[in-house]
Parts: sequence; C-alpha cells; structure tokens
Amino acid sequence: MKTTVKSLDYRDAAAIAPYPHKMPRKPLLFWRSLIRGLSVFGLAGTNFHFETQRMELLHKNEPCLILMNHFCFLDLQIASRILYPRPYNIICTCDGFVGLGGLMEWLMRSIGCVPTRKFVTDFSLVQDMEYCFKTLKTSVLMYPEASYSFDGTCTPLPRKMGVLLKKFDVPVVMIETFGAFSRNPLYNELKVRKSVPVSAKATLLYTRQELHEKTVKELPDGLDAAFSFDHFRWQREQGLEINEDFRADGLHRILYKCPHCGAEGKLEGKGITLTCHSCGKVWELTPLGQMRALEGQTEYPHIPDWYAWERQEVHRELENGTYRMETDVDIAIMADFSAIYRVGEGHLTHDLAGFHLTGCEGQLEYAQKPQTCYGLYAEYYWYEIADTICIGDNQRLYYCFPKGQPIVAKTRLAAEELYKMTKRRQGRQPMA
Repeated sequence: MKTTVKSLDYRDAAAIAPYPHKMPRKPLLFWRSLIRGLSVFGLAGTNFHFETQRMELLHKNEPCLILMNHFCFLDLQIASRILYPRPYNIICTCDGFVGLGGLMEWLMRSIGCVPTRKFVTDFSLVQDMEYCFKTLKTSVLMYPEASYSFDGTCTPLPRKMGVLLKKFDVPVVMIETFGAFSRNPLYNELKVRKSVPVSAKATLLYTRQELHEKTVKELPDGLDAAFSFDHFRWQREQGLEINEDFRADGLHRILYKCPHCGAEGKLEGKGITLTCHSCGKVWELTPLGQMRALEGQTEYPHIPDWYAWERQEVHRELENGTYRMETDVDIAIMADFSAIYRVGEGHLTHDLAGFHLTGCEGQLEYAQKPQTCYGLYAEYYWYEIADTICIGDNQRLYYCFPKGQPIVAKTRLAAEELYKMTKRRQGRQPMA
C-alpha cells in the first residue's frame, strides 16, 4: 500500500493548518457489503475460517467495543468477515486518510473510519467513540496496540484501559488472529508466505454486567491475558513449516544485536539465515520459525526471547545513562490529508531527555519528552517508502526516515522503557 507524497519547502508545510475534527459517520450497508465482498477476495488462498466464544450473549444490534490484535493489512479484512453485517466504526491512523485530492478522506469516512494520530494524546477520540456508541448506535473496532507487532507478541497497551471500558459501558469483544503475522511479518518487506493459513477467534470478553462487577484494576488484567499471544510459539506448536527461501529477509530489523559478540547494526537477514558481519556467526531461521546456530551455541532459539534480551540490554543502557541514538534522517510532515510532505533532511537524537529533531537548514526544531506517550509509532517499510520513526503532536507529525544502519526496533524499545522509568521516578507506576 502506498500514499501520496509531495516535496514542499518546510515553511510552506509548517503553515498548513491541521486537518479539522469531524464527527464519525455510520457506515451504510452498501459500504459494509462492499468491504465484505472485497474481503472475500483479499482472504482468498488463506483457507480462512473463524470460531466464536460467548458471542451468543451479544445482541446483534447492541453496540460493543471490538479489540483486535494488529499484525498486517489482512486484519481489516478478517474483521469484516467476522463482523458483517454489524455496523462498526474503525479507529485508524490519520495517515491512512491521505491522498487522491480529498477523495481518500471521503472514502475512509464513508466506510466508518475515525482518524487519530498514533501515540499522541487525543481527547477528541474518546468523544468520537462515545458518539459512535451512544448516538450512531454503532460498534467500534480498535487496535489497542496501535502499531504492528515486530516480534509476534503484544506491544504495550494504552494505560487506563479499565477507566475507558467503564466509561463506555458497552460489551467488549476480542478478535485474535492466527497465521496473519506468520504469513506477512512486518520485517519481511511485504513478502507474503502464501502457504500459511489464516484463522481467527472472536470472544465476548465482558458483558455490560461483567463490566459493572469488575474493578478498574481487574479489567486491564483481563485484557493483558487476552493479548498474551506469541505467534512464533504458535507456529512451532502448530507444526507449521514455512519453507520460503526469503523467510529471513529483513530479520535484522528486529534482531539487531548479536548475542555472541554484542555488536549492533552488524547483522543481516537474507534468504534463510541471519549473519553477524562483526563476528561471523550465522543462524538459520528454521521452517518452524526457530533460530538455529550453524556452529556453536544457539543463544536464543525463540525470536521473542532474543527480542526480550534486546529490551533488557536497552533498559540497562538507560539505567546506566549510556543510551543514545542519533542519526541523519530524511523528514516528511503530515498536517492535512492532501499529502505527506517531504521537507528536507535533518538530524534525530533520542536519549534520556527524549527526542530532539532538527533540520531543514535550521528552520525545524522539535523536542518530545519521554513521558509524552507509553509507546512509539515506528514501522518498517512505511507505505513502501522506508523504515520510519514518527514523533509529533496534535498540530503535525514528523516522519523521520533514518539513514544508515537499522535502528527502528531499538528506538521503539528505548521509548517504551524510558516511559516506564520516567513514570516510576515521578511516583506513578505504569501498568506492565
């Protein structure tokens, strides 16, 4: 999937007024049916099927909050197959509204999409969701992780989810997908493993009565349990072999640090192997999704364990004050829905003080503190352009495309860990 990109002088881009807030629309049956039909084609060849649990307790016309894990673009098609003909609005990233001279915004709003800026405090979003539930009488589909999973496990959920569930006072449904990550992992640059089947399970987590009975603390615990998936483990337990000869392409995007010699940015995933160009060690990504050293000890056979070790290493750097990321970047800005504007080059740093972006021949300077948000909007091969780190506020977003070695995964880990450390030091312990 691509987006509209234009080159523009930074001053002109900075002068563009942010897109105005508009109330959500109820998607008409025509649009719901069209998406349902397109989903049939989109999921063709995946052997898609789904099962339900306790969904009979949910009335067909009863608005509900639908939470779904987030792995790839198939997620929307899966949701349509399961939920049709139920009317529902979709919380989605604002950059999905960009392009086609305003036609894309019209289309996205017509099918029920509600724009929000990822990992930016957006009080109007809560009001929009309440409007959907109470006025439009529609359900709301939300991906609470906000970003795609890098390693097949859950990314941090928003804080205070228990408070929101109590406020909305509607039943809560969870849709969990199986195979979508394995079929099209984000690090693999949109290369589809066509042999991987896809399935899903829709579960009614909480009825309204159950919401009333549980405390604000108990509700997030239930969500944490529902989002405690591990899709590399699932692949192994299912005995699902992925034999494509490109299955390790781009794996260095998440496994960026060598557990053998400690070097960073020296690994390369290519074909079916991951190679450290510092010490020469080579691992194979087996058909069952496990790492196997061709010589010597396999430090972390399970990829999420390797990723968790990298998180620990980042945390250690933050604790001892040695963490610092800095890189030259190409910079793009989003303010309205006309285009993503390329505005020039700059320099991005990230340390214990947060993010600091400068560039565009001295015209641009933006700082973002660690406590701004619990996560970071960072993705690989964003809209088929490049790996990106996105920071910003309710006025505009800055998409930073790093030059040189891949640092997106480490920066996202650092932002998550730094947020938790900052909150602890302020005496406000965030949820795990």
